[in-house]
Amino acid sequence: MIDPVRERQLSEENLVEICTEILLRSRNELYLNMRFLDVSLSSLGFEAAWDGSGLGTDGFTIFYQPEQLVQIWRKGRVLINRLYLHMVIHCLFGHIDGGKKAEDPRLWDLACDIAAESVIDGLYQKCVYLHPPALRRETYLRLKAEGLEVVTAEGIYHEAVAMKLGEEELARLEREFRIDNHSAWKRKEPPGMASRRQNRWKDNREKLQTAMETGSRDGSQDNRSLMEQVKAENRERYDYRDFLRKFSVLKEEMQVDADSFDYGFYSYGMSLYGNMPLMEPLETKEVKRIEDFVVAVDTSMSCSGQLVRRFLEETYGVLAESESYFRKINVHIIQCDDRIQSDTVIASPEDLKRYMDNFTIKGQGGTDFRPVFEYVRTLASQGRFSRLKGLIYFTDGKGIYPIECPPYETAFVFIDKAYTDISVPPWAMKLILPAWELEETKAGGND
Repeated sequence: MIDPVRERQLSEENLVEICTEILLRSRNELYLNMRFLDVSLSSLGFEAAWDGSGLGTDGFTIFYQPEQLVQIWRKGRVLINRLYLHMVIHCLFGHIDGGKKAEDPRLWDLACDIAAESVIDGLYQKCVYLHPPALRRETYLRLKAEGLEVVTAEGIYHEAVAMKLGEEELARLEREFRIDNHSAWKRKEPPGMASRRQNRWKDNREKLQTAMETGSRDGSQDNRSLMEQVKAENRERYDYRDFLRKFSVLKEEMQVDADSFDYGFYSYGMSLYGNMPLMEPLETKEVKRIEDFVVAVDTSMSCSGQLVRRFLEETYGVLAESESYFRKINVHIIQCDDRIQSDTVIASPEDLKRYMDNFTIKGQGGTDFRPVFEYVRTLASQGRFSRLKGLIYFTDGKGIYPIECPPYETAFVFIDKAYTDISVPPWAMKLILPAWELEETKAGGND
């Protein structure tokens, strides 16, 4: 007589072997069609989940419910391939850890699924291609209309928050785009696991971009959606406020330094009194301050007035910090399209607040960056700067750049919704900010 427990165990083992073979074949087919994904495809192990939690990944392992996986496989191997790639994309683009601070976890999950599926729907590879249904096409067009040229999870999430989707529409989108189970994303993990996952997939993502850029150009258009997301994710990310602080200068200022004292007085006290050191704080300390600085704003018709204002508010927020400026500052805020429209000199926090309270855009013609650099050169020759640290130019990048490198640091700041940085000179820094960061963030100085 066959032991029923043993029979069930053998049945489960057989089912696990079948599922492992299904996943291995899917991985091999994806690899044969997209060899640049080799490292990423091989970075996930397989583990059967008998708890009914469905199909999902934690960035290290693909968890699958065996009966469910077999059921999908019976419908067609393309669905298995898409499922496998969908989970790999979640890992590649940091979806698992990216939403830990999202105010609406449900909306974040949906945004990640839409982002992953948009990449797959844009891959014209036979092993994964299915004609997108009408709802998908409408969703992608809607996101493009909102300015999301590259459909990232972060961008989708913030657009979805702004849209204030109703329960019915939200549920409809979930039914269309939900492919895997995200419960593994929310599990409590041992210390260091999140860092290991992030480092592993950051390395995989960088290798993927290198492989795609250096590999054969054949079929590059077929994989463009993936390449665009990889580039967007690999782009070095900065907090604009931290970036602006890099332009500060180190200067000694008369100010009590509570963190240090004169060791001569300390030793003298100990030798004179035996157990009583004399400590007097130093009267000067080195602090990072913004002194001479230029903020240039592209006021051409291609730049949104609301985003320009938000950019200046963020800049104001940094400059208004007590530790960021000297008692007397010299910041020029220049508005320019194809010529200088205005130059406002900010010499105090009061000047800065007054400027922001009465800010209006001037210009809105074409774009030429050269007049600003020529104007700043003239100001410097007139002795209007004691030590010009840098210039930040807020723009969409569609204009004529100067050829010669100026004697100060220069950074061009772009918004990711609509910009071009092809012609930016090699001597200039580039900072690309997500539009939603400016659209939703109010500068601390305006509170």
